[in-house]
Amino acid sequence: MPSSGSTKAGTSKCGSDSGPGLRYTEPSRDDAQGQEQAEDPKSKTNAPRPKQTWRESIFHSLPPYTGPYPVGYLEIEVPAREPRHFSEIKRNHQYALKLDTVLFSVYYPCESEEHRKERIAKEKGTTPPLSSLPRPLWLPRPRIETCKGFAKFFNIPHAPVTGYMSLTSMFTELPAFRNAQLSEEWPATVKDDKGKPEKQPGEAGQNQDDRAIDDQDRGKPKFPLIIFSHGLGGSRTMYSAICGELASFGFVVVAMEHRDGSGARTYVNKNNESPDLDSQHLDWGHEPPSPGNNPETPQDSTPRKEKGKQKAKPYFMVDYIFPKDNAIDTSPHNERGVDTELRGAQIEMRLAEIEEAFFVMGMIQSGHGSQVAEQNLRKKGNIGSSSRGLDGINWGEWKGRLYMSDVTLMGHSFGGATTVQALRLSEQRYSWISQGILLDPWGPAVPENKNNSAENNKITKPILSIGSEAFMHWAENFDRVRSICREARRASSASSGGGSAHVWMTTIRGSTHLSQTDFAVLYPNWMSLLMKTIVNPQRAIYITVHSALEFLKVTLPDEQTRFNQHWADEQLLLNSSSAAASRRDDKWVAARLKIPNEFSLRLRSWWSRRRWSLQRVASSDDDPNVPRDASGKPLAGLLNWGAGKEIWVHLSPDSPVDDEERDVV
Repeated sequence: MPSSGSTKAGTSKCGSDSGPGLRYTEPSRDDAQGQEQAEDPKSKTNAPRPKQTWRESIFHSLPPYTGPYPVGYLEIEVPAREPRHFSEIKRNHQYALKLDTVLFSVYYPCESEEHRKERIAKEKGTTPPLSSLPRPLWLPRPRIETCKGFAKFFNIPHAPVTGYMSLTSMFTELPAFRNAQLSEEWPATVKDDKGKPEKQPGEAGQNQDDRAIDDQDRGKPKFPLIIFSHGLGGSRTMYSAICGELASFGFVVVAMEHRDGSGARTYVNKNNESPDLDSQHLDWGHEPPSPGNNPETPQDSTPRKEKGKQKAKPYFMVDYIFPKDNAIDTSPHNERGVDTELRGAQIEMRLAEIEEAFFVMGMIQSGHGSQVAEQNLRKKGNIGSSSRGLDGINWGEWKGRLYMSDVTLMGHSFGGATTVQALRLSEQRYSWISQGILLDPWGPAVPENKNNSAENNKITKPILSIGSEAFMHWAENFDRVRSICREARRASSASSGGGSAHVWMTTIRGSTHLSQTDFAVLYPNWMSLLMKTIVNPQRAIYITVHSALEFLKVTLPDEQTRFNQHWADEQLLLNSSSAAASRRDDKWVAARLKIPNEFSLRLRSWWSRRRWSLQRVASSDDDPNVPRDASGKPLAGLLNWGAGKEIWVHLSPDSPVDDEERDVV
């Protein structure tokens, strides 16, 4: 599927009207103007926030999502259609990369409180209000064991990690509702004057899959699909701030939890009714040493001994797999470079998991959600599961409600490398993927394009790369990502007959590698002190999400962007400043930033925050460069650059060829 077929024809302009969400303060704003802005009808379209629990007033919490939809959440783990292992890499005499089941979370637009009350009244039921639905925990179950997995990943003792996380985020909940009903409503500004949803545009030109929707469902919205691939040490909840925010703006986001040994720790439930690698005895070995005693054997999938005799467990644990004799192959200063054998095999397994997840979502879309629920292994009694499983979901409401074409693949770090490889194979293997979004991608981990002359191995789909400033200083990574964007730029332009290729390569100023994860939001002080992050963490998430929305507004078909009237449009991709990469080769390159005059800068930043907390109002002499959230709270970082200066653009559709070939200084 060439990119020109999935991109909107004409200009690359991303829009002009601002919607709800964060905004910049105006130097001349007074209280009357602030009141007038608060009464703007668009500002009332944000979904109601989940009620703050007493635990959230004590522990670290995640901010509510800002889109017009409340967000629902469900977890699915089902057996793979074809259980298998990838490569001959082994740990403890077992295949290290094996596909038994696929696990992912789904973030989706759910019904509003008002619609829920109306539905319950019609059904004459006593279903509790939306706010009473349980909210999923941020830290995956079993939480203590997950903390130990993080400790092993960071190569530090698990006791302080477990203790600290227990005191801070052990009870942190996502601002989403578990198993809520899929929304049947359009946002307010998409309805016609009579309050009824307008007919979807372009229905006559849709393919057969998109037309397979019942007549009675034609008034209900269909939602575009995004699949998210996490980075090293990640999980299905590690990027909830981004995934949930996208869902609040009208997307169904599938957040993978890869079992390829790239996560800190995950648990695989074994299905006794279908064959898997264990039951075929393909991967059974002897009792390994304790994983805590040997850093080279971090994966333990052999049943433990209970009361003197060996008893098989209905699950096994997968920890982060360190490359042999090259444990830190992610370091810029590693002379041996990336372990291409391990990372290449992991990417292959990741792609297979993404295919499985897409197949499952296709079953749900085609009306077979109840079959998925029957096969679901994340249910009461199984490890890592909520006692509610998939209870209470009306699968009939999911039938015909997803766009299974023009899917967006999105990934952070190693997930970005996974996205690149999928885009290279999209013409044959992943024809349903129409664009990719790379969040601070790990460039050296991307497999080499061994046959550069073969057009079918080139990226022909639109790409948006949103990197961190810390990774921008890493010369090898920057050059690799830039070459990938150039590859897409040239191939896309050629496939569209010389037209403009929708390819952007950008950098968020003052950001570090974890700025696009929930860690940055939950632990901003540690990110600032240890990683020297300069940008406000919530602002970095906002820039990431709304840059992606501007990109998708251009690349997705018109019928999939009916919700864009609610997308705050700062024209981040259009009004940003161009810049070349700066080079650094010190000990902490890619890991943290250098902050000039750090002490005085932190002192001024502290005083600004202190003054706001005391006054609780914006004074007329406030810095106009400081962005604010929808409630008016300033989101100041150590430095604030102002509109048009928060992002550096290295490549864009409007970049002349000379700029693309220019040497990086």
